[in-house]
Amino acid sequence: QDQLVESGGGLVQAGDSLTLSCEASGRTFSHWAVGWFRQAPGKDREFVGAISSSGRTTYYADSMKGRFTLSRDNAKNMVYLQMTSLQPEDTATYYCAVDVGIPTAQRLAARAIDYWGKGTLVTVSS
Repeated sequence: QDQLVESGGGLVQAGDSLTLSCEASGRTFSHWAVGWFRQAPGKDREFVGAISSSGRTTYYADSMKGRFTLSRDNAKNMVYLQMTSLQPEDTATYYCAVDVGIPTAQRLAARAIDYWGKGTLVTVSS
């Protein structure tokens, strides 16, 4: 069964760091870029960033640059989102996602995503 499973969310304090993981199983997700989105309560799902199939290139939404870092280990079918200097406005459910057919790191459109994980909740207290 093709699926993405996120983990690593939790409750942290402002200024803390947290690393989220996305484990892929089933088809060969190593062929495709993997993106992360987040959705805060009452808000639309927001693109965070994406990492290319090889892991050599990344692309981030402007508001995430400098604080968020993507990496991947294709041997383990894992993608990681390292987040630093977290603020209460980063509170959201974070999702990893794949748009089959896109191997490059670029802005992904939520409406085009083929596979979504179920999300992991990150809560940042002030």
